[in-house]
Amino acid sequence: MKTIVVATDFSERSDRAIRRAKLLAREFDANLHLVHVVDDDQAQLIVQAERDASTKLLEELTHTLEELDAVKCDFRVVLGRPSSGIVQAARDIDADLIVIGPHRRQLLRYILIGTTAERTIRAADRPVLMANGVPKGSYRRALLATDLSSYSEATVRTAKSLGLLDRPNVSLLHVYSAPGASLMSRATLGEGQKRAYVMEHRQQANEEVRSFVDRVNVDGMSTILKPATGDIGETICSTADELSAELIVVGTCGRSTIVRALLGSVTEGVLRNFDRDVLAIPPQPIGAVA
Repeated sequence: MKTIVVATDFSERSDRAIRRAKLLAREFDANLHLVHVVDDDQAQLIVQAERDASTKLLEELTHTLEELDAVKCDFRVVLGRPSSGIVQAARDIDADLIVIGPHRRQLLRYILIGTTAERTIRAADRPVLMANGVPKGSYRRALLATDLSSYSEATVRTAKSLGLLDRPNVSLLHVYSAPGASLMSRATLGEGQKRAYVMEHRQQANEEVRSFVDRVNVDGMSTILKPATGDIGETICSTADELSAELIVVGTCGRSTIVRALLGSVTEGVLRNFDRDVLAIPPQPIGAVA
């Protein structure tokens, strides 16, 4: 990881993103680029005033990061919509990673829909790190959530190429399903037959996980298998809590999806519920990650 874009709207939430991006920049000796987007759908006098004020704030922040934190840093002010401006800036800079602050948590079920965070993650063609947690240092524990698909394999390889799996203790979680298991519980079968049915699917899932681990080749990675007994996103978050993981890595595309206009429900559930950092990785072009 050599180039990091971090989006800021000068709020307390985006300050959290800057602190995480600063830690990553120092850890990987990466260049940090601060990006602020000014909405250009307003009177030009207002646009210019906001641009001037933003430039001054970014100059001060860049100076602080360079002088006090020893981080190589620059900035740019972009005109446009926040999400598209962030994504375009990352493309122009050819950033390896986009870091954004957490969304505003609400009581509504679909709190991500329409937010800058959701739109950025949906539109991005490169990994996006949502900095939910309070940064205290390098990641010590990470959880990789996988459905064992080719997209999930590419997700792990991308996270590995960024260097984010080098230092933490990494666990791989696969939530597997046993088709018809709920019906089996009501069937007129003996308990031994029901257990054998569930065990058969667990053994099959275990073999698939071992094959997946061999392919992605992440040093020291442990594996966790859990049956799909409820919401998968909640299972991922609860497992991360059990492990005290500071980072969850998820793909934005799963086994049953090739192209999606919206985030997958599992990924959205993790982004909505987890109170620590989430790395969302979009599908990569074939051959993009070795």
